[in-house]
Amino acid sequence: MPRFSRDLHGSVPDESTSALLLLDVISDFEFAGAAELLVHATAMLPRLTALKARARQAGIPAVYVNDNFGRWTSDFRHLLHHCLSDGVRGEPIARALAPLDDDYSVLKPKHSGFFGTSLELVLKYLGASSLIVTGFTTDICVAFTAADAYMREYRLWIPSDCTAAVDARHHAAALRYMERVLGADIRPSTEMELPAFQRGA
Repeated sequence: MPRFSRDLHGSVPDESTSALLLLDVISDFEFAGAAELLVHATAMLPRLTALKARARQAGIPAVYVNDNFGRWTSDFRHLLHHCLSDGVRGEPIARALAPLDDDYSVLKPKHSGFFGTSLELVLKYLGASSLIVTGFTTDICVAFTAADAYMREYRLWIPSDCTAAVDARHHAAALRYMERVLGADIRPSTEMELPAFQRGA
């Protein structure tokens, strides 16, 4: 995808054929089913933090795509502050995956990261044609975002050890579906070399 403009009003400072999406990883985990999800999310946290570090080293930008919890007046930094400062269950995950100053963020009103957001525009200006989709939950927001990405002809890698769901059976079924229908690569993060992924290998 071509870059459209080099000025800061029509572009972004990075350029990469790939982008790492982190879906709903900044959360207070204070909702129905959150206790069960937190068990699986905590187990996968070391792999996702390691993948984010590897992606950064490889020059792959990170894009946080987060739910706005129905609050159209909220912003990502306010949500992050809440998760880090208010003694919520999600604090350890938010602290481990807290964005760096040059990471990107998009707030979404619904399940898909593309619906009603600027995500597509950010990815277009990055020049990304391949996406690494991670986060919560595998069978809902990850699946909806991956489906929308597939229809926009993005190449997909959804590392099986960097997503989580409330129910492990739903996690596994969603991964199989995305592999079969969306053509997604679901190899674990430890089995993919990022330079090879960027080359399309």
